[in-house]
Amino acid sequence: MAAVCLLGPVITVGPACAQSPAASFRGGPAHLGVYPGPGIRAAPKVAWRFQTAGRVFGSPAIEGEAVFIGSTDGFVYALDRASGELRWKHKTGARVSSSPAVAGGRVFVASYDGLVYALDAATGATAWSFKTGGERRFAGTHLHGYEPAAESMPDAFDVWLSSPAVWRDLVVIGSGDGHVYGLDARSGQARWRFRTGDVVHASPAIADGVVYIGSWDGVLYALEAASGTLVWKLQAGRDENIHNQVGFQGSASVSDGTVYVGCRDAHLYAVDARTGKIRWSYGTKGSWVSGSPAVAGGHVYFGTSDTHTFFDLDARTGAVNGSVPLTYFLFASPALAGGLAYAGSWDGKLTAIDLATRMPSWVWQTDASRRHLAEFQAKDGSVEFSPDGEELWYDELMYDAVRSWKLGGLLASPVVANGVLYIGSTDGNLYALR
Repeated sequence: MAAVCLLGPVITVGPACAQSPAASFRGGPAHLGVYPGPGIRAAPKVAWRFQTAGRVFGSPAIEGEAVFIGSTDGFVYALDRASGELRWKHKTGARVSSSPAVAGGRVFVASYDGLVYALDAATGATAWSFKTGGERRFAGTHLHGYEPAAESMPDAFDVWLSSPAVWRDLVVIGSGDGHVYGLDARSGQARWRFRTGDVVHASPAIADGVVYIGSWDGVLYALEAASGTLVWKLQAGRDENIHNQVGFQGSASVSDGTVYVGCRDAHLYAVDARTGKIRWSYGTKGSWVSGSPAVAGGHVYFGTSDTHTFFDLDARTGAVNGSVPLTYFLFASPALAGGLAYAGSWDGKLTAIDLATRMPSWVWQTDASRRHLAEFQAKDGSVEFSPDGEELWYDELMYDAVRSWKLGGLLASPVVANGVLYIGSTDGNLYALR
């Protein structure tokens, strides 16, 4: 059956509705993180940078001659792809840490104001907005071992909103109200909603008519895309004490009948897409897998948080082909292009890793990282999130998190299109590198 999707004011059937790989989070609804073209083989230079008034946690969408990005300043921006000059900006009611998707002349994105927006890609005008039950961060008592133990604490590391996936004439997205929604792309009306047990900030992956999405309740759900009906669910690790080793933060990637997904229970899972049975899992010694894996050529690539290591696993067996130690937390999902993996870290460094040799080819730093990295380094050169001897009090955790944005960290995932790599930073810039 031919694909059905929104094209302007009418529904059209046929290949004309296909998105380019760069027009949605992770290169398309299967979220493989693979981009066509030669990639960036040599150490890049900044072609242009666009400064927002907030922080950039989401990835850009590139469609035609425009680049679309959101910022915690509450705006969605459309920029000229060649120059980085502003075409339009649209103000939402709160921060935008969702990655836009572009299809049929519309930009779909979520805001912390609890709305999902469909904006005209040419003008930024609102085509429709859908009101969810409201946004909130994942929260837990005694979170990460911080005091006071009986107090419910929003998680400082819950930095992203769900990013929409477009399938046929449907926009699928998760929400802090605990639901996954299937919205009509033309009207914005809810066709279905599915209730999970907690906040849903993971982004939906869609393959063969099935939505795969995890929740902060620690469950991975498979839903029929057309109806939202549950196909299966998989319970991952639990942590009822300090709520540290629990929850799906990143999105799944789907390839050849297998769902690959990382969890904050310190595992990467390979799950049978049809049955929900675990084919294999890889434990990361307590380190979160917060980003989304990239999958290509029989390999699965992903990064870890505290151990800040980039892994290459055999997609069929989970055996380790190799690993590359990097410098700081890896939250951003890696992107693949031209035989390289591009991995961004919390200290504002972007490392290009040769997939054949598993050796770094080059390292690039954001403006803020070059200015401020020394302020966060210990005597041995390692980067410190919390100063030695700091009290394990919740206020200190939040202070340290906000302070760390000064590093110009790369929590947004890179996008590669037309020989240019685009990456957002907590210093508020969207960078175009080539």
